[in-house]
Amino acid sequence: MSATYEPVTLSRDVIGILIPQGTKVELPEGANGAITQALGGSFTVQVEGHLFRIDGKDADAIGKEVQKGPDVPADASDADLEEAIWTQLHSCYDPEIPVDIVELGLIYECKVEPLGDGQRRAKIRMTLTAPGCGMGEVLVEDVKSKVLALPTIAEADVELVFDPPWNQSMMSDTAKLATGMF
Repeated sequence: MSATYEPVTLSRDVIGILIPQGTKVELPEGANGAITQALGGSFTVQVEGHLFRIDGKDADAIGKEVQKGPDVPADASDADLEEAIWTQLHSCYDPEIPVDIVELGLIYECKVEPLGDGQRRAKIRMTLTAPGCGMGEVLVEDVKSKVLALPTIAEADVELVFDPPWNQSMMSDTAKLATGMF
């Protein structure tokens, strides 16, 4: 069974991140490509034989709508916010793997800390499937931007750690099934 990709033509210039190197590249208006993955509001697009991650805020460049995050009231409790953060983390995907970073077992810690004046800090410790992954900083920035979009989260402290090293046993059964490792 072969994958079905959605053909696209870029409606404007857009920055794509070359996979797996993590290098930013300006893709020109009118370039033809194909969406190979559309998960969590971001897109993996093949253009001229290369894969690029297109950030969700640039969805319009490929004819898609920008996705909104969860609705959280401004007076949400710490527990409500932590739940909303986990929801946001479930919308973060490695552009090469069709499983979110929570199900992959990449999140080691997530907590909410008060900063005063009703503001909070989200503290997240996460890892990568491979220490040399060129997309590591891209994933960290994706986590930060999605968490900072929540009300009263003034800071997102996202730390990339490699101890303990990630291994396949950290994946959920859902992730193992989706990747054929179950």
